[in-house]
Amino acid sequence: MLAGISGRVTMRTIILRCVSSLLTAILAFTAPGPKQVLAQTRSAGTLSLESYLDFIRVSDPQISPDGRQVAYVRSHVVKMEDRWESEIWIMDADGSNGQRLTQGSHPVWSPDGKRLAYVAQGEPEGSQIFVQDIGGSQVAVQITQVSKTPGSLVWSPDGGSLAFVMQVERAKEEHSFAGIVPPGMPNDAHWKDEPEVITRPRWQWDRIGTITGYDHIFVIPADGGVPRQLTEGKWNHGEPQWMPDGREILFSANRNEAHEYQRKHSEIYAVEVRTGAVRQLTHRPGPDANAVPSPDGRLIAYVGEDWAEQPYVNPYIYSDLHVYVMNRDGSGRREISGDFDRGIGMDPTLIQGSQLVWAPDGSGLYFNVQSEGTADLHFVSLSGGVHQVTEGYHRLATTSISRSGRAVGTISGIHQPEEVVTFTLDRPTALERISRANDALLSGVQLGDVEEIWYKSHDGLDIQGWIMKPPDFDPSRRYPLILTIHGGPESMYSVAFNFARQDHAANGYVVLYTNPRGSTGYGEKFVNEIMDNYPGEDFDDLMAGVDAVLAKGYVDERNLFVYGGSGGGVLTAWVVSHTDRFAAASANFGITNWISWVGTADIASSRPDRVSALGFGEPFWEDPSEYLRRSAIMYVDQVKTPTMLMGGVKDLRTPITQSEEFYQALQALRVPTVLVRFPDEWHGTSSAPSNFLRTQLYLQAWFKKWAR
Repeated sequence: MLAGISGRVTMRTIILRCVSSLLTAILAFTAPGPKQVLAQTRSAGTLSLESYLDFIRVSDPQISPDGRQVAYVRSHVVKMEDRWESEIWIMDADGSNGQRLTQGSHPVWSPDGKRLAYVAQGEPEGSQIFVQDIGGSQVAVQITQVSKTPGSLVWSPDGGSLAFVMQVERAKEEHSFAGIVPPGMPNDAHWKDEPEVITRPRWQWDRIGTITGYDHIFVIPADGGVPRQLTEGKWNHGEPQWMPDGREILFSANRNEAHEYQRKHSEIYAVEVRTGAVRQLTHRPGPDANAVPSPDGRLIAYVGEDWAEQPYVNPYIYSDLHVYVMNRDGSGRREISGDFDRGIGMDPTLIQGSQLVWAPDGSGLYFNVQSEGTADLHFVSLSGGVHQVTEGYHRLATTSISRSGRAVGTISGIHQPEEVVTFTLDRPTALERISRANDALLSGVQLGDVEEIWYKSHDGLDIQGWIMKPPDFDPSRRYPLILTIHGGPESMYSVAFNFARQDHAANGYVVLYTNPRGSTGYGEKFVNEIMDNYPGEDFDDLMAGVDAVLAKGYVDERNLFVYGGSGGGVLTAWVVSHTDRFAAASANFGITNWISWVGTADIASSRPDRVSALGFGEPFWEDPSEYLRRSAIMYVDQVKTPTMLMGGVKDLRTPITQSEEFYQALQALRVPTVLVRFPDEWHGTSSAPSNFLRTQLYLQAWFKKWAR
């Protein structure tokens, strides 16, 4: 549809028209308020929402084995097709000679540094593996013709093969309805398709839909050929890593017969490349994963934890993962990270396909750690003990380390979007930024400044947060406040650049974002404060943060607004059902009814007797009291705040029915409300560029309407 629109009509114009149509329709059903202003109001020189369409995402930098070149991914918006497109760029390690290499993602250097493997669209269709010569002919060769998307590419030590993970379709399930055909179908009739019969406990996943197969490990010659499947069975296999001699590949999996009922369990295995023989290396309850062999192949490091499920009472106590090493045969297992009280493995940014990478001399391992809103590289010695390698008020995610000890990663700060950074392990304080993808876009743009705060909650617990102020901030004025709540709840707001919050600030809002109890980055005890207590005291943490900002004197307490998505949507619905201090709210793709969520969500469908990590007690059919006590829908008659609800129609994580239940109840109670259903979104509302713009405009339009 967009391709037929004149180039003089911008994406912003299209979105504004859509927003205008929607709000014109919904305003007729809500109480009268201030005149709706669709165009954003901001000072000259501040961030423009439309500039999001020119924003560049930088990710996955990989350094060549000799440390001389860096390949990384740049993603940009294809405006007329409303999607993101990824390209692989390459440059020297000092940032010079940067150039676009090809369309694609997930670059991986060959051991000799002369070739680059990556994934891109290929023939006859879909994602395929390519290998491109670097520095010579520059020829790219498609080496697969597969029907499913390959991932987790890893070169063999001799550079002759690649291992990867790909889904294999399940055999058609046997069930009691097999062979049942309705009688009387005329020849050439067009009857409805046969129903889908589900017999598995874990059968769907967000952004996938119905699960139709299992992930298995394959190998393929680097010059092309037929992929050879190494693993078999009704299990998912992942995280392949070659042993240095090339004879075996390490991986993690849960190969128990009851694996679909075990939410938190995996073991380390090794598969022989020649024969496909599999041997199990770890044996304990809990997750063991991300195995990486030492440079000499004598040891295997991995992350894991001891964990045993407890029926009904506190079924899951959150525990940070720890670093272990064992001998190649699985013997001699020992923990080396000691009492280090930060999450290892919670950062989604991985180092060279793993969350651990060995030091070139084999003396220990490097890994990324998130702590109190920042992220840095850490090192654990084989003799035991963790120390921090890099330091700074930033979010640094190290993604690759060369044999010479040069590292690359991405770095982001309050005013700096993610860019590629490099440093050497012997001089980790000398961080050098070598990409500048968004410098031109932000040149001359005045961004909002951020103040870090620590404050006491109702019980004396210390909570960290940040206040983002409008670019032309004047402390003598009174500003409207937006409280934004993160999801999870086991996640963390950080000091990284955030376009959405900067856009709010550019439109004259003070923005408060905090890490209430249950957030990661503060140790196990802080996370487990929500056990048997969610979402109750998170509410107290958030309200104490609002009070701390109000005490500064520059926020108009009549114009407080709140929103959040996922776990933030849970808490927003809880907020409006427990206080009327906010002028308006938007509870986005959250949970409002824990009983109905258990029966419909992808992450809960196989475990109706275990709800999230929150200790809800007995299954609801034995005792529904905890499920009801913690469901915002049970307090909906207390809601006075005009509340918008947004979500993806395809969402399987927090199904749109959760928002619809709350919306229907608010309608029945005559509370001003609007439901916004995004037809092509899964969990979230911003995967398409236009939907990110819509989300921002809907939020600010709703808040402006109910401004007091």
